[in-house]
Amino acid sequence: MANYCHPHICQCLSRLLGFRRHFPVTVTGNRRKTGQQLVEEVLSLAQGLLHLGLSPGHVVAISAYNSDRYLEWLLAVAFVGGIAAPLNYRWSFEEARLALAAVKPVLLVTDESSSTWYSKLQQNDIPSLKWHILLDSASLDFTKWNVLTPEMIKRHPVKVEPFDYSWAPEGTVIICFTSGTTGKPKGVTLSHGALIIQSLAKIAIVGYNEDDVYLHTAPLCHIGGLSSAMTMLMVGGCHVLMPKFDAESAVGAIEQYAVTSFITVPAIMASLISVIRPKEIWKGGETVKKILNGGGSLSHELIKDSSIFFHKAKLISAYGMTETCSSLTFLVLYDPVDEKTTMSLQTFGVAGSKFIQQPQGVCVGKPAPHVELKISADASGLIGRILTRGPHIMLRYWETHTNPVSPNNEVWLDTGDIGSIDHYGNLWLLGRTNGRIKSGGENIYPEEVEAILLQHPGITNVVVVGIPDAHLTEMVAACIQLRENWQWSEQLTVSDEEFNLSRKNLQLYCIENHLSRFKIPKMFISWKKPFPLTTTGKIRRDQVRKEVMSQLQSLHSNL
Repeated sequence: MANYCHPHICQCLSRLLGFRRHFPVTVTGNRRKTGQQLVEEVLSLAQGLLHLGLSPGHVVAISAYNSDRYLEWLLAVAFVGGIAAPLNYRWSFEEARLALAAVKPVLLVTDESSSTWYSKLQQNDIPSLKWHILLDSASLDFTKWNVLTPEMIKRHPVKVEPFDYSWAPEGTVIICFTSGTTGKPKGVTLSHGALIIQSLAKIAIVGYNEDDVYLHTAPLCHIGGLSSAMTMLMVGGCHVLMPKFDAESAVGAIEQYAVTSFITVPAIMASLISVIRPKEIWKGGETVKKILNGGGSLSHELIKDSSIFFHKAKLISAYGMTETCSSLTFLVLYDPVDEKTTMSLQTFGVAGSKFIQQPQGVCVGKPAPHVELKISADASGLIGRILTRGPHIMLRYWETHTNPVSPNNEVWLDTGDIGSIDHYGNLWLLGRTNGRIKSGGENIYPEEVEAILLQHPGITNVVVVGIPDAHLTEMVAACIQLRENWQWSEQLTVSDEEFNLSRKNLQLYCIENHLSRFKIPKMFISWKKPFPLTTTGKIRRDQVRKEVMSQLQSLHSNL
């Protein structure tokens, strides 16, 4: 017998049907659905899946653009006790093939977004796959599996309430793939409980509620987009869904639908600002009230620009990862009703805090109420590996079937990050364990150097890497992108006029901002093109390093 005391993401359906029955809860292009319509679609799909033969524990892979139908499929699969495995439609054929082979789905749901790799997949055998659901017109030649449409499998539910949903073993509901910063996808197994407690944390800290009009800027295959979608389903807010992010479309949607909230990463925020800046009339600044940033720190200038163009919005930054079901810590960067957050952006908006001695790294705020953090410290006793425990932690990596926690401790998950916790309870992030630079016998974390350089008004983005050096083992190199109207020259001295940058005046800037001398970049490279990113928007530091080394080798070969 089902135990309805256990958490289940379909518990949101009662609220949608009761409290938001006649209110719009999804907008996808010209298609709008009320709470009642959304619930009916979910239940019809769920009945169809049961009739098809889907059982608790079966995996359903989904590769599609963002839409209301995507949300319905996630809920319907969960309703019958299935496990949804969202795939990134931007993957290469090989990445998609490996992911499918790992999760062994019985059903695959796709739309036109994945047609390129799906057509190649025809030549490969996925033994577990029994059915394929095509969300748009069946224009491709499918020969391997039973090809169906949602309308072909939907069944009218016998009853609406009470909701008789089921659970998969261990309470698993989602296999969310993470690319980390290496680009190789790993399936993270998440429970109903982890998603729900993450949603409750965002409701409490960010302040989401039923009046929110939430614009989906992140793909639903990414934990940031997925967890925020769940939060909005729980409060009964209205989802505005674009197929995929486009800055022009997003800005238009913000104005058209009076959007109140969205999430961002630095690249998305920068592109939004670039579209908004030249506009003579900008209405979105009056409606947007909440912006949650993840996937990396916003630069000093982006925070300032955000406070100008979204002047009524509370800007919050979050630190987390797929393995912890999204956000671990939160930090208010700007709050229009709290002047303290605008007094000193150099302390990253830690209201009321006056650091006598600022710790190393980037402040990422305090943990959510359900999150425990601790530092597995080095010899100094202050800096070390960041560990976490609590109901937010993944069950395991799907492929490994092993416990994810630290091998030296039975309950703590090692995040793979290095940091410290100050006397106010704020977490300071230095960088990734596997990303540190070994230079002259010292450990240097790129994120710490980047945080200093990003405060310079002439720099919009920076990636710090270590390159081989015969004397130092590795030399610190900074790849920088300049703000418009700023120029780069190796000939400048430290006293040259403003709007000019050189290696010498940037090194002096680092010294003035108290960066240890051994951490100061010995080499600066003016980066003219976009930095390479993973499919989830994280910097491919390994790829940047490879390109820098290639440039240096090319330069040496031409001498």
